[in-house]
Amino acid sequence: MLQLEDIDVKYGQRQALFGLNLHVGEGEFVTLLGANGAGKTTTLRTISGLIKPVRGRIRFYEEDIHGRPPSAIVSRGISHSPEGRKVWPFMSVEDNLLLGGYVHRHKRKLKDELQRIYDLYPRLHERRQQHAGTLSGGEQQMVAIGRALMSNPRMLILDEPSLGLAPIMIDRTMDLIRDIHRSGITVLLVEQNAALALEISDRAYVIETGKLVLEGASAALLKSDYVQQAYLGMGVAVQQD
Repeated sequence: MLQLEDIDVKYGQRQALFGLNLHVGEGEFVTLLGANGAGKTTTLRTISGLIKPVRGRIRFYEEDIHGRPPSAIVSRGISHSPEGRKVWPFMSVEDNLLLGGYVHRHKRKLKDELQRIYDLYPRLHERRQQHAGTLSGGEQQMVAIGRALMSNPRMLILDEPSLGLAPIMIDRTMDLIRDIHRSGITVLLVEQNAALALEISDRAYVIETGKLVLEGASAALLKSDYVQQAYLGMGVAVQQD
């Protein structure tokens, strides 16, 4: 479904990704793990067209999408819920959601997608006229994920959906992501809670300083001594450069 081949990304003179190779099969749930600054968010932003690679290619259903604008990538079926939620605080919940559905040409389709999000998140329907900036962190995360789902994507990219949430909201958010995956949407997840991410995903990659260092079935990586020491707080943590 998605292939990244030999991707290099630079910020000015600083290189952030080095020859990255990654693939996600249709219907999979894949997690990308790594320390802060390892290149996880850069990878997601490169897939969604917010950053252009200096080398390599990205293919979605065998079509090259690297270099295309983000709007075109959304139209092809990849939607991105960013780190930090990034809701428009002075717009209503409903207007935030509607902006995520700009790809729909017909009002009926837009209305149907909005109702689908309200069915998924009844709390957002209750607060649909409330300014998004006045919501709790968990509710804002609902808006961010709901906004991403409004385009009816084939693949959903999620960047740190549990960041800053209370434990009960983390559990609810992860349950929702599971439900989204079970509905048939392919998921690529970056998540600080490595144990939880590995428990709910099929496969995982580990990235360090812009390079992939490990990949495999999530269940196997969960038992890996290296992953346990470096990301699960068991034993002596591996120091990151």
